[in-house]
Amino acid sequence: MKLALPKGRLLSDTAALLEMGGLGLDGYDERSRYYRPKSATLPDLFLKVFQERDIPIQVAIGNYDLGICGLDWVEELLVKYPSGDLVKMKDLEYGRSNISVVASRYAGVSSVEEINDGFDKVRIVSEYQNLAESFALRQRLRRFSILPIWGAGEVFPPESADLAIVAETSVSSFEDYNLVPLARVLTSKAFLIANRNSLAKADLSEFLDYLRVPEEATEEEQPLPAITAGPFETTPEGGKIRLALPDGHQQRPTMEFLKKAGFNICGYSEVLETRRPTMELAGVTVKVIRPQDMPLQVANENFDLAITGKDWLKDHLYRFPSSPVKEILELGFGKVTIVAVVSEDLPANDVGTLRGLVGELLPNIRVASEYVNIADKYARDNHLERYKIIPTWGASEAFLPEDVDLLIENTETGETLSTHNLKIIDTLFESSACLIGNSNTLSDPLKKASTEHIIKIMEENARRG
Repeated sequence: MKLALPKGRLLSDTAALLEMGGLGLDGYDERSRYYRPKSATLPDLFLKVFQERDIPIQVAIGNYDLGICGLDWVEELLVKYPSGDLVKMKDLEYGRSNISVVASRYAGVSSVEEINDGFDKVRIVSEYQNLAESFALRQRLRRFSILPIWGAGEVFPPESADLAIVAETSVSSFEDYNLVPLARVLTSKAFLIANRNSLAKADLSEFLDYLRVPEEATEEEQPLPAITAGPFETTPEGGKIRLALPDGHQQRPTMEFLKKAGFNICGYSEVLETRRPTMELAGVTVKVIRPQDMPLQVANENFDLAITGKDWLKDHLYRFPSSPVKEILELGFGKVTIVAVVSEDLPANDVGTLRGLVGELLPNIRVASEYVNIADKYARDNHLERYKIIPTWGASEAFLPEDVDLLIENTETGETLSTHNLKIIDTLFESSACLIGNSNTLSDPLKKASTEHIIKIMEENARRG
């Protein structure tokens, strides 16, 4: 029997539930870097730790019999594949989070019934793109577009989106972003899920006996707060420069680079204080978003400049080769290498040998990566005729060797890969932080002088190292 367990926000409560049931897990806690915990009570139970978003997919395709994750990611998959093999088994009564539709307080919209009249074309931004589309269709929105992102949806309205669909756990406070909730899409809790075929073929009762869900006091559903809608407010952009800065691993080195360059940015520090920091440079507005989202956002002219990685720029350009986004400046920090990785146990030391295993040892080559477009191009360029791409959302090294055969991943030193018994069989390219811009907006006469001034300061700092 195979069980997929979540990283992140549900980890500690899930570990406590399984410990209370008597499974005696070793290696499943906040400090562990190990993806394969063990159960002292059920030694034949195979456990693996994933990013929560990956678990419904892994269970649906049959790689795992059971999984524990948030209902939000379960419904995100089911709304697109309602007749698939994913089955909801049990509400585990923890990890509560409301998934809400929010709008800017100044958008002049105070209910979902007013959305059609409030916007000519409704731009909806969300990590939950399937739930977002389902919401739009249920509300019979006349014209809408879904803008898929990796996260931080709360920072996009009103400039780059009209509505956002976000989990309240990901936002310190809607009020901090001048957002108001219009509707609840769903209330999510941790759920036990199963593969339909596994339920038919295997006896899962032994494990289920250990899963003792404590009784939880019934919590009344809180009503959505009343909205005091302000007047519709627009900020004339004019010659303002819109700059996007990264969160996550690139946040600290980006902060240090900008500080050395002489840019004073209030609220952008090692601990992210706000996604709308202020910059002491006239005519510049700043937002903090995921580096993965930056190339597409710059292409859509939601930002003029952004600091991201060359890896994410390349992934974008492989999918949209005519995109107006271009690299302006290499910044010299955040260096990683994009590599092709397999298990140490696989008899392949280069991509040619791997290709030769198809039909002999492997029926096809399962390629996992956060870089979906880079991975697809690599497979095509290297003539991996029978392959399929499996998108992941992080912790990709956990997939090898049971769930995929090849991983396209970034690494700084290779130590993490070695720790997980993985080996590099090819190097694709070197990546580092870079400044990107939209070739169309860079030539805007209202912004040209300001963008050139910012670029020059960054260039001088990059040259100094």
